[in-house]
Amino acid sequence: MYRDRLRPLGHSFRHRFLSFSLVLPLSLVGTAALAGGHSVGTLPDAAEVIEELGLELDDTSLRDTKNWVKPTKIIVRGFGPLNAEFMASRIDGVEFVTAEEESDALDHIEDADAVIGFCTARLIDKAKRLQWIHMPSAGVESCVSIPQVQAGDFIVTNMQKVSSAPIAEHVMSLILTFSRGLSPFWTAQAEAKWAPPPLGAPGAWELKDKTILVVGLGGIGRQVAKRAKAMGMRVVATRNSSREGPDYVDYVGLSEELLTLAAEARVVVNALPLTPQTTNLFDAAFFEAMPSNAYFINVGRGQSAVTEDLIAALETKAIAGAGLDVTEPEPLPSDHPLWTAPNVLITPHVAAASDLTLPRYMTVVAENAKRFANGDALYSVVDVKQGY
Repeated sequence: MYRDRLRPLGHSFRHRFLSFSLVLPLSLVGTAALAGGHSVGTLPDAAEVIEELGLELDDTSLRDTKNWVKPTKIIVRGFGPLNAEFMASRIDGVEFVTAEEESDALDHIEDADAVIGFCTARLIDKAKRLQWIHMPSAGVESCVSIPQVQAGDFIVTNMQKVSSAPIAEHVMSLILTFSRGLSPFWTAQAEAKWAPPPLGAPGAWELKDKTILVVGLGGIGRQVAKRAKAMGMRVVATRNSSREGPDYVDYVGLSEELLTLAAEARVVVNALPLTPQTTNLFDAAFFEAMPSNAYFINVGRGQSAVTEDLIAALETKAIAGAGLDVTEPEPLPSDHPLWTAPNVLITPHVAAASDLTLPRYMTVVAENAKRFANGDALYSVVDVKQGY
């Protein structure tokens, strides 16, 4: 077995975000946004990408496990320049098949040794030789909830840390939008009004010495913490495993300290994976613990926050605002009350998009596929029991 606000920003501004989201495949956070003009020939060196991202190599070579058989066929979810031809040009002796949709993958899964970019119960049920599943995102909750995957029948890898930098920059953009009070100016611009606030009026605030609580000190959390520290913030964090953290984090607490640390924070950032333990974690009690001038930023998963409790906290001014790149439900229906809740800035799950994301993604996929073909240890192996 394998191991594993600002009042609403105005119709025009929100419409631009929504229009952008419609052209992006949700499961890949947008092929067009990820591509960034890079071609296959400009891919970075794998060793450099792996070192830059801090990817971890599994401690066991596949050839030393009883399940590994040298692969002959791998299904690749095709988007942009990532396709069977690209993979075959880098790895000899393996047939690669491009599948644009799950239905295409189903046509080939029966004798496939691996599938890159898909993980569904229908595929698992039809597979006869499947050994390796690669997920096209950091979140793997939909995959590891499948009983055969949870049982450890397959090795699962993901894109952990690959999009941590752009997501962290997205977080800082949301924080700066709130701290600089930019929303009213977007509304004023749409109405062609020069509308500076009265001198001395409350609104903008500086990040210096303000406390940010980063919930989840993984790849995304560390990148957020590093940028927040560089901008003069006091950084505290929670993690489930230990109190250890990088030197740019002032204090690392355990998960049971969440409410205590939330009471100190001007900004709270959710950077957690979705697991049974993190589902509905940010509830009424959590928002009540936050200071009334604090902001909640969510780039983890929408299901980690109780949406009704968040809306109530915003409407009663229990918290000052929220920046959400993920929501529950998702996509967010046009009549959902989050759109009109006070002090909310919503982006449609695009935090991972950047000019460098696709090259990194392709580099990591190709490296792991080569290692799989050779029976070597893989990078970014998911602990299917923990869910990340």
